Amino acid sequence: MSFERELQKIREEISEYLPQNMRIQKIEFEGPEVAVYSAGTIDDDDSDLIQQSSILKELAKKMRKRVVIRWNVDKRKDPAETETYIKNLVGEDAEVSSIEFDHTRGEVIIESGKPGIVIGKKGVNLREIRANTFWQPKTIRTPPLPSRTIQLIRGMLTKERQTQKDILLRIGERIHRPTLFNNLSIRMTSLGGFREVGRSCILMQTKDSNVLLDCGLNVGSPKDRFPYFDVPEFNIRDLDAIIISHAHLDHCGMVPFLYKYGYRGPIYSTLPTRNLSTMLQLDFVQISEREGKTPPYSKKDVKTTVLHTIPLSWGKVTDIAPDIKLTLHNSGHILGSSQIHLHFGKGGYNFVYTGDMKYQKTRLLERANVKFPRVESLLVESTYGGPQDRIPSRQESERELRQILNSTIQKGGKILIPVLAVGRAQELIIVIEEYISKGMIERVPIFLDGLISEATAIHTANPDFLSSDLQEKILHQGKNPFLSEFFTTINTYEERLNVLTGGPCIILATSGMLIGGPSVQYLRGLADDPDSALIFVSYQVQGTMGSRIQKGFREFQYVDNKGRTQLVKIKLNCFTLEGFSGHSSRSQLSQFLRKIQPRPKVIITNHGEESKCVSLSTMIHKKIKKSTKSPKNQETLLLR
Repeated sequence: MSFERELQKIREEISEYLPQNMRIQKIEFEGPEVAVYSAGTIDDDDSDLIQQSSILKELAKKMRKRVVIRWNVDKRKDPAETETYIKNLVGEDAEVSSIEFDHTRGEVIIESGKPGIVIGKKGVNLREIRANTFWQPKTIRTPPLPSRTIQLIRGMLTKERQTQKDILLRIGERIHRPTLFNNLSIRMTSLGGFREVGRSCILMQTKDSNVLLDCGLNVGSPKDRFPYFDVPEFNIRDLDAIIISHAHLDHCGMVPFLYKYGYRGPIYSTLPTRNLSTMLQLDFVQISEREGKTPPYSKKDVKTTVLHTIPLSWGKVTDIAPDIKLTLHNSGHILGSSQIHLHFGKGGYNFVYTGDMKYQKTRLLERANVKFPRVESLLVESTYGGPQDRIPSRQESERELRQILNSTIQKGGKILIPVLAVGRAQELIIVIEEYISKGMIERVPIFLDGLISEATAIHTANPDFLSSDLQEKILHQGKNPFLSEFFTTINTYEERLNVLTGGPCIILATSGMLIGGPSVQYLRGLADDPDSALIFVSYQVQGTMGSRIQKGFREFQYVDNKGRTQLVKIKLNCFTLEGFSGHSSRSQLSQFLRKIQPRPKVIITNHGEESKCVSLSTMIHKKIKKSTKSPKNQETLLLR
């Protein structure tokens, strides 16, 4: 069947469910959505269209596709009149900060401090806007903290509306093309992140489709840095989609590289993952250039990546290829992080990739989801999958952190906490803000250096992805720890020198593994002070300076701003608090595997040192009585 015939078939199916008097101008595939453009009704009585939410539910149920109704240009109300109508409808309490119009897709984007008021009870205001202006409303939250990244992305998308529409049309044709093969065959090829931590990349193939799950780089190894794109199974021209589980560079850092070499298909992720990934990718390019290294891609490639990204919500089933549907679920690791659930064929086979996951509720996030429609095979991370990998409870680690902070401050020392800008930094901000506000530690200056403040601003723009407790504080109690006056952002080298020469303080700085960035500069300045402390709260990848210090190394080479290399001896106190990790311990992984519904038939391990991947796989086979596999990089498994 040709694409034109497939489109005609879908058009006929849609026509059966739409009001008979609706004038359909055109039907287009806009990425995974089927967009129906209407010029209203034949008798100009559009009352039926007001009820389109029920129509769309029926369509979605019947066709198993995402259908959206848009109105033709000449039907839409004038933008200036529409803006006035919306502001009058929602009132000043909604705190509307801007209203933008996407003329190519007939959407009005309403940014407000209180989007819940804009939406109205059970969506009543959105229905009113659709019915009376014939624009499709979309709501976004005004960030309490300004984010350069979000402003950059929004400006780019506003400027490139037509380009993005053309991209979606091209993607839509590829997604909705007819299948060529009836029998389902599924292969999984490990391109990176198997029996190691870093460069996560998994190729999923059927006879009709090719999909990439994550595309990261190895931040701790200059030698084995990139995924195995040279395996025979991978061909960039055949790639239908990329799905990103979360925004850490070992999962998203090489995506723009694929656009540099010709990939023009879609990326699927949550909205926070898109924003955080863009922030980290741009920073990676900038740091590489500043250090005199040639980055694997440019800022232009990052821009192309943004234009091809299609943000998805958790729990929404989406077509991404002729024989593959995607659903994202919370993984509990960092803001917007997701488990990836792939439905192959007509529900014939289901595969879940956990990505990095945390099966425990934290101050920042809810724990990972365990309920899926169906699961035949599961790919689970093994970062802490070894038999000795006991992660202390969060309460125990918070108590120990408080003791270290108090004793170091009392001695007049400084505390350096290297953190990943996304995830651990925000967890620590919440904890330390509570310590000071409740008088549990002495109030001293707290400095944030690196991308922490920018990443935190993106968190404030997405409270719906935070834990229910934190949402309650932010949205209903007006207590937002991210806006606390206790924290000061550091931006320059001179400001860092002032911190180092000042009194007792707490410093949260990137990078979290001491592979560059301001944390290394602070370590150089504090290394000789036995009254100060270095606290690791994040996983330290093998080969990084952080990993070496954890193993007992007490000296390191430091290159100063004049290019001179110095040997620095470490005399400050070093601590590791693993309870703040965004990964699950071995016991938590075991709980997750016992609670997951339904139970998978095959469990595959990845994202861990070789011994841990193999050990976890063995434990699962013996104790949970499941078929297990622990493949190496470049291996291909036939799942079906």
